[in-house]
Amino acid sequence: MSEVVKTVELSFLVAFVTGVILGPIVIPFLKKLKFGQYIREEGPEAHKSKAGTPTMGGMIFLVALCVSVLISCFVLDDIHVKNSLAILAITLIYGLIGFGDDFIKVVMKRNLGLTAIQKMSLQFIGSALFAAYLVKIAKVGTKVNIPYTGFDLELGFLFVPFVMFVIIGTANGSNFTDGLDGLASSVTIPIAVFLGVVSIKKGAGVECVCFAFAGALVAFLIFNTYPARVFMGDTGSLALGAFVSGTAFILKMPIVIVIIAFIYFAEVVSVILQVLYFKKTGGKRLFKMAPIHHHFELCGYAETQVVCAFAVTTTILCLLAYLSI
Repeated sequence: MSEVVKTVELSFLVAFVTGVILGPIVIPFLKKLKFGQYIREEGPEAHKSKAGTPTMGGMIFLVALCVSVLISCFVLDDIHVKNSLAILAITLIYGLIGFGDDFIKVVMKRNLGLTAIQKMSLQFIGSALFAAYLVKIAKVGTKVNIPYTGFDLELGFLFVPFVMFVIIGTANGSNFTDGLDGLASSVTIPIAVFLGVVSIKKGAGVECVCFAFAGALVAFLIFNTYPARVFMGDTGSLALGAFVSGTAFILKMPIVIVIIAFIYFAEVVSVILQVLYFKKTGGKRLFKMAPIHHHFELCGYAETQVVCAFAVTTTILCLLAYLSI
């Protein structure tokens, strides 16, 4: 156990230090290239002052994650290396999809970025590749554990589409969550720690990548906390959900995502409900604004209050989820 703790500490520290070093280098570079965030007209009035803040900063914690994981691979055995690299791969694939979206919006000045079909097609391919890895190489089986019951549900041929649905859904949930300074990072850090602790308990061997991600996000939060000096952009926000869902599948506990990543899904559901209610009532709104973090903002809560509340909620849910292991 002491060796595991040392390796985990090293993974966290390498990612954290790398992120802290990269921040002051990358942020001025993004400013120089004028990779500034576009703020939607229909967004909260208080957010208008954020226009021009450098975006695509997700590359800071993604590079930090890569450095840490690659170093940790030297101390892991074969299958654990493969699983760690698979998690890194799905995270980077979604990060690259987000990077492409950001690039089109910021550099090419097409505010909508990738079309919905383009983005979904790329996510479909990425999740399909990961599903193939799970079945053919990791051999995780096609059963899904139901938290708190001890029951494993056999999905059979439905397992692959289930994997794809969960990864795409979680990634887009984290994407919606990235709307306030420090929100997406603050919510994902306790999730990464939870997944790392579960990996240690199960002997799954992917705790290094989990704590590396936590360390990278803590470093990024230094620059992203209110008032943010950089935004992660879709480069980072899509990668968050891909990491969470990918790791959960490696740990053979994807259903627990509903608990630990409740905030992600609350954000998505709030948008869906807002649209449906708007159409059903001929223009009325269920929330003052969606995603739901903006609703709380418009109710008078400060950004920092909303971020803190969501992060604490996630931490509590992670503790409750641990009881199901």
